[in-house]
Amino acid sequence: MLFKNPVIPGYNPDPSICRVGDDFYLVNSTFEFFPGVPIYHSRNLVNWELTGYCLNRRSQLELEGCRNSGGIYAPTIRHHKGMFYMITTNVTDKGNFVVHTDNINKEWSDPAWIDQGGIDPSLFWDDDDCCYYCSTGNLDGVRGIVAFKINPMTGEILSDKHLISTGCGGQCAEGPHIYKKDGWYYLMIAEGGTEYAHRETIQRSKNVFGPYTPCPHNPIISHKEYKKSEIQATGHADLVEDANGNWWLVFLGIRRFSHALLHNLGRETFLAPVTWNEDGWPVVGYNGNGTIELVMDAPLPGMNEPETIANTITDDATGRPFLHADHSVNIDFHRDAIDKRLQFTRNPDMSHYIYDSKNGCLTLRGTDITLNEPGKSPTVLSFKQPEFTTSLKAVLKIKDSTAKRFGVAAYYNNDYHYEIYVGSDESGKYVGFYKHIHDMGAELAHIPISKEDENLNLLVKIDTDREKYTFSYALADTTNLDAKIACHEIGSGLNAGLSTEGTRTMTFTGTLFSLFAENGNGTFETGVALTINPDVDYKL
Repeated sequence: MLFKNPVIPGYNPDPSICRVGDDFYLVNSTFEFFPGVPIYHSRNLVNWELTGYCLNRRSQLELEGCRNSGGIYAPTIRHHKGMFYMITTNVTDKGNFVVHTDNINKEWSDPAWIDQGGIDPSLFWDDDDCCYYCSTGNLDGVRGIVAFKINPMTGEILSDKHLISTGCGGQCAEGPHIYKKDGWYYLMIAEGGTEYAHRETIQRSKNVFGPYTPCPHNPIISHKEYKKSEIQATGHADLVEDANGNWWLVFLGIRRFSHALLHNLGRETFLAPVTWNEDGWPVVGYNGNGTIELVMDAPLPGMNEPETIANTITDDATGRPFLHADHSVNIDFHRDAIDKRLQFTRNPDMSHYIYDSKNGCLTLRGTDITLNEPGKSPTVLSFKQPEFTTSLKAVLKIKDSTAKRFGVAAYYNNDYHYEIYVGSDESGKYVGFYKHIHDMGAELAHIPISKEDENLNLLVKIDTDREKYTFSYALADTTNLDAKIACHEIGSGLNAGLSTEGTRTMTFTGTLFSLFAENGNGTFETGVALTINPDVDYKL
C-alpha cells in the first residue's frame, strides 16, 4: 500500500509509539505549549486521530516562566500488563518524571519524579517484568546513556546506575530506547544533534546493561549526505511491531521549503518499514541505505478497517492503491467542547477564554501580555500548520470588541510572528497588519474602519506557499467561512522569517496559526477553516 510522509505533518517532533492489540498510540514533544504530550491513535499507522493529552493539569505540567522551546522534551509511551506509562522531561520544572493510566482515554496520574538528570527518558520491561529506565546522563564525569532498574509507579530507583553507551561516534547521543528481540537487547539512540546531521544508530548486547556492540551498517537512518532530498534531519526514532509481525520505525524529520536549508513547519512525524537481515540487524526502508521517501510502499496493518477502506484512493500515476490522510483543519465553535487541536502558550488563565457553543463563538479576554513578551502566557489559542500550501479563514466580530488588538497570527514564538487583526486606538477601529522579526516589530498597515462598517464582521484570510504568508481581509455581513467574498491583500511575510534556522536562540518547534487578543475582549465567530492546496507531486 502506498502512503505519504510525513504521517503526522506540522510541528510533531520526537515521536514514540506503542501497540495494544490492533491499536497504535503515538506521542510527541510539546515544549512550552499546554496541554502537553498529545496522544494520537491509529489502526493503520497512516490515519492518525488526536484523542487527547497526557498532561492537561497544572499539577502535571508547570510552565511558569518557560523559555521558548523549554518545557516538555521527548516523551516515551509504553504499555505493560494493562497500564499505559508516559515518561518525559520537563526542563522548566523538576526534570524527569513518569505518569500512568489504565485507560488512555481518561486522566493520567500526577507525576512520579525521578532522581536522575539528563533528558529523553524511556522505559523497558524485561521478560521477568523488571522495569528498566534509560536516558541521557553523566556518570563519573562521562556523558552518555544511563540505565537502571526503576519502579515506574513511584519513580523509585531500584539498582545501581550504569553507563551503557557513549554513542556510536556522533555528537549528542540521546533519545535512547531499549528493545528485546530473539534474545538480544537492542539499544537505539539518536546522534548528531537534531539538526541536519541528525541520524539514528543501534547497538545490541546479551545483557541489558551491556557491553553493547554497534550495528555494522550504522546509521540505520540518516539524510545528512542527501542534501537534495526534501526530507532532512531524520532521527529520534522508535520501533514497533504490528500484529502481522511486520516492524515499523516512527521518527522525526523536517521538510525544507526551498533549495536553502530552511524549514518552517517544524519537525514532523515520519514512518518507514523495517526488516531484519540475516545477522539480526534492522534495515530501515527498502533501499538499504537508511534514506526515506515522501511516498513509500509497504504492507500497512489494518487494511480491512473501515477508516482504511474509506481513505484508500487510486494513485493516478501507478494505478495502485494509495492510503490518503486528510490534514485540513475545520474548527467549529458550535461543537460541545473546544477543539483538541487548539493549544495555549504556557499555563493559561481559563477565565480569559469564553467558549459559547450555542452561539458558535469564542471570546478571548486579552490582557497586557502581548505576543511579543517572552516567558509569559498571552491570551492565545494555536494549532499547527500542517503543510506548506494552505488557506486559512476566520471571522472576527468588530462590534462590541474592546481589544486593542485581536486577530489571527502566523506564530513561531514571541520573537517571530506576522498577524492581521482588528485594532482600536483613539481614532477608532481599524484593520492592522504587523510583523515581528528578532527584536524588530512594526505595524505595516493601518486601514480605518468606518462607524457604519463596525456593524460588519472582518473576514480574514491567510494563504501560504513555499515562499510566503499572504494576509487578506474583507468587511462583510456574514459569519459563513465558505462565503465567496473578494478579499483585499494587506501584506505578506516570508517563510524565512518564521524558519527554525533563523531564530536567535535554539528552538525546536514550528509555525502555528494563532487566535489572539490583547488589552480587551475580541470575539471570533463560527470557527476556523484551513484547507490544504496542491503543492508538489509525490511519486514512488
